[in-house]
Amino acid sequence: MNCAQLLHGVEKGDIMQSYNKWIKWGLGALAILALIGILVFFGNYFSKNNVDNSHDTVTTKSNGKNGVQVTGKTNNSNYKTVIKNGHYLTSKARGVTASKNNNQFNIISFENGLLDFSKDHFSPSDYVFQEGQYLDSNTANDWLGRKSKDNPNGLNPNDNKKTDSSRNPIYLQTIEEQDYMKQKDGKLELGGIVLGLGMNTEDTYQKEQYGANFVQKISAEDRVAQGKEMAQEVVQRYRKMNGISNDVPIVVAMYAQAPDDSLAGGNFYSWNKSASGDKLGNWNKLNYKTVTLPIQGSQDDPNQKSPAADLNKSFTNFTNNVQNFFPNLSSVTGQATYKDSQVKELNVTISTQFYSATEITNFANYVAQVAPNYLPKGVPVKISISSSSNMQAYVTKQANDDKYTTTILGNN
Repeated sequence: MNCAQLLHGVEKGDIMQSYNKWIKWGLGALAILALIGILVFFGNYFSKNNVDNSHDTVTTKSNGKNGVQVTGKTNNSNYKTVIKNGHYLTSKARGVTASKNNNQFNIISFENGLLDFSKDHFSPSDYVFQEGQYLDSNTANDWLGRKSKDNPNGLNPNDNKKTDSSRNPIYLQTIEEQDYMKQKDGKLELGGIVLGLGMNTEDTYQKEQYGANFVQKISAEDRVAQGKEMAQEVVQRYRKMNGISNDVPIVVAMYAQAPDDSLAGGNFYSWNKSASGDKLGNWNKLNYKTVTLPIQGSQDDPNQKSPAADLNKSFTNFTNNVQNFFPNLSSVTGQATYKDSQVKELNVTISTQFYSATEITNFANYVAQVAPNYLPKGVPVKISISSSSNMQAYVTKQANDDKYTTTILGNN
């Protein structure tokens, strides 16, 4: 082979090698461009859908001037809520009570029931929910205390030093404030206030320090009369607070607490409204009722026309199903809240003897699978699964949902 032939062979080989490299590079570049195009297309698609359906997602809208934001909402039956400086705006008097509340069912039915009651007066489509910001904890403590020289603002009667049925009991147990805001020109303005007054049906006291506990029953007549006077006084005091104008409507809902040993919470029994000024109008009755499931004794009568009869039957079937499938259950109980003979909410508590993470997970998933077959539709349902030592899982659904969501808390 001469030099010319050798050179020709080298040039030809280099050209073919370069050609192959360019082909491979070009195909790779086209693939990358195609991938980018696909990502851009779907990115724009999902972005557009998120904008169009923003009312169904949890988003925030900022005031921009004072760091106040409003969350989105998942459906039209829920309120938007207020966030300030990146944090949920909590109540200034959260958890303040006249005495220790030993019945946790009271807390659940009081807070949830008050929020449900508020929707009849301040629609979620028109108002934004804000935790109470006007009554602070120190003032709440004074109001819930007994009236005395040291505490002239006490709403409960003075201590008459009696230790029998003639003693002055603690009537007012708690006050819950809910603020309802209106969005106007990018700002939030107070549009209304709802006040829940929790009244005792019995008062636990001691005749001597560290002595035995005694229970004083409070008649319905005394509870209602005292509640009306206290509600009027509370409205007058709110009208004097800074930031509450004379024409902001104030709605008061009265709640009768269940006894400490009750397996259910109490009930809302009346409401009133101050449209303007510091005077209340006419009192209106509320038909709320809390029912413990399964219904025991004579109430568990298949011929009874109780509004809870059908729910009790389906709840019993649900209990039998899960207990047959998972025998290591201590108990299954429920608390249903009714308004005008219609169930509004159901809270279920399942006590287990599970110890392994797989048992908890499998059981929670099974509950979520069978619950739609037995438990009511169209209302929020919360199922708490716990052992004797800790909470293990939640199975929940919102009022407008059909499927249940499972949350596993671990096995600590």
